[in-house]
Amino acid sequence: MWTITKPRYKNRIRDEVEIVVNIGGVKLVLYQHVLNRYPESRLAKLINCSTKSYDIISSLCDDYDLSKREFYFDRDPDAFKCIIDVYYFGEIHIKRGICPICFIKEMDFWKIDQSHLDECCRRNLTEKEEELAEIANKVKLILDDIDGHPPVNRSERAQKLIWKLMEKPESSLSARVIAVASFLLVLLSSVVMCVGTIPDVQVEDEEGKRLEHPTLEAIETACIFWFTAEYILRFVSSPNKLHFSLSFMNIIDFMAIVPFYLVLTLTYLGTAVMDLAKVQQAVQALRIMRIARIFKLARHSSGLQTLTYALKKSFKELGLLLMYMGMGIFVFSALGYTIEQSHPETLFSSIPQSFWWAVITMTTVGYGDVYPKTALGKCNAAISFLCGVIAIALPIHPIINNFVIFYNKQRVLETAARHELELMELQSTEDARKDERETGAQCALGCSMRTSRSDSCIPLLQKSTWTLKSKYYCSGTESS
Repeated sequence: MWTITKPRYKNRIRDEVEIVVNIGGVKLVLYQHVLNRYPESRLAKLINCSTKSYDIISSLCDDYDLSKREFYFDRDPDAFKCIIDVYYFGEIHIKRGICPICFIKEMDFWKIDQSHLDECCRRNLTEKEEELAEIANKVKLILDDIDGHPPVNRSERAQKLIWKLMEKPESSLSARVIAVASFLLVLLSSVVMCVGTIPDVQVEDEEGKRLEHPTLEAIETACIFWFTAEYILRFVSSPNKLHFSLSFMNIIDFMAIVPFYLVLTLTYLGTAVMDLAKVQQAVQALRIMRIARIFKLARHSSGLQTLTYALKKSFKELGLLLMYMGMGIFVFSALGYTIEQSHPETLFSSIPQSFWWAVITMTTVGYGDVYPKTALGKCNAAISFLCGVIAIALPIHPIINNFVIFYNKQRVLETAARHELELMELQSTEDARKDERETGAQCALGCSMRTSRSDSCIPLLQKSTWTLKSKYYCSGTESS
């Protein structure tokens, strides 16, 4: 045990009231004029009532020794070292290694308002609260899969079973097989689409036009029927049809199967409405939309989803990259056009045409179709090349850093959600056994509404999952 003492001021009032607080073994001498700067705080109330009522003293501290004027608190001393600074400096900084959520509970205990937190610490607290909200959402989704709303009839049970089979690969072996089959069919349809454009594989019709091989068309048709049945089953079994229809991944799924049926409709019915040439042009444009099915792979790949979220978080860096590249393209294309006008065989016919040269030069592609022929033009090309390398390299590190942070964060959140579920299951089992021994099944049902030990320390998580926990505990008690 060691003591921290604040310096005594020369102009301090003589015989001023002082107290000694013992916070988890750490002693600190505090003075009345310092504590009264925040009269609503616990310490200010303690020093002002220390000579009046012992009952109030007992309600403000865990224990006390009147002979030494020492008050004991069973609290975190590291957090208190940060909180006490508000009396001297008017603001609080959270030290590294202290959980922000637990620190807020310490501030509430000492009755210090959160507005005294510094801005940087407030942002850190907001991030932690967002992480806890994500953990609560993950726990809620898992609990929905485990129990959720029990189906009351056969149709609801069938709907829930189909939803798990189509949307939750981790729920059963059958659902995992369906997910793998869907993934392989997406790859197969993409390969068939590419192979079908090879002239040696194509066949000729009566008019001498090249068409896709009938075998490839049959494979693609089978894949489309699978995708259609999958989409319909997922839509029918979805608990929220509107949310399902507006989901980005579901829109991609819809766009991947619609072109097939539009082409089919135009092929057999379009000639009666418009000319054959226009029908063929429309069919060709719609067949290009088949490339959207490759994005279906993102549904089965957590890495692609993580990359998408990382790019969303990096919009600022990507915007800076586009701004730098746009300015460089404009400047170097204008310089290249102006410099190369003196050469009789110049390839720079206009500034907009020079944009293409600037793009392929700054991105280090260099096709060679447009190039400078004068010495000054070559110097301009070299400078544009170097500027392009620097402009592309600068935002790359923040984008990669965002990807790594988001990927690690997702892994931590998933681990925390699984840990929370394990604690809930353990607590529910212990409560059920204890209640069965003491008061029987009726008391067990009532006590199963308790929260787990970890939730008692995290109010946000407790608030988000309270109801679902209760259902989960009740179902566990009845099954036992």
